[in-house]
Amino acid sequence: MQVGTTEQHKQGRGTFREGDKIFANRLGILEERSGFVNVISLSGVYDPVQGDTVIGVIEDVSKMSWLVDINAPYPALLRVDEVPWRVEYGETAKYLNIGAVVVVNVAFINEARNIEVSMKGNHCKKVEEGIIVDIQPSKVPRVIGKNGSMVSLLREHTGCWIFVGQNGRVWIKGDDDKMSLLVEAIHKIEREAHTPGLTSKIEAFLKGERD
Repeated sequence: MQVGTTEQHKQGRGTFREGDKIFANRLGILEERSGFVNVISLSGVYDPVQGDTVIGVIEDVSKMSWLVDINAPYPALLRVDEVPWRVEYGETAKYLNIGAVVVVNVAFINEARNIEVSMKGNHCKKVEEGIIVDIQPSKVPRVIGKNGSMVSLLREHTGCWIFVGQNGRVWIKGDDDKMSLLVEAIHKIEREAHTPGLTSKIEAFLKGERD
């Protein structure tokens, strides 16, 4: 299926090019971001792309690096020279231990699908408050909305801070009762992502007009 042309877009994930036309190479959800046209897989596993900002969980610690679960088929490597701290040899666990949550950028992917991530970039940090909500990575575009419209709606009606990782993890902070409402709304978006009029449905839900 044709999803764009090279005159309008750059070829992104889940696509291939024939001449000046861009086609989907998988079944998924069409996403336009930063001039790229992407097709997000409907499967539950995140397909990493260099430049993505994701939320990861430390799953192993070595003397000079960490392995990070980014909800992809394989863990990503985070080296000590890619964090904002000066880490001495063997002291990695003092900064990030197993179970720690971090916001990182996907910095490198090679043909063997080895992934490296970095904490040097905007938004990158250790998560020390709030909660993480897991959704299907394919539903991330719907939670963000066109030009961030859905995220803006969620913030406006809950007063919560919200950050959506491209790998299907959402970091939220706020009052407990408002976070509970936000979690419900996020999962409602996930369940009903395929339905028309979703923004109006979510706005009504947030206003207390339960269906």
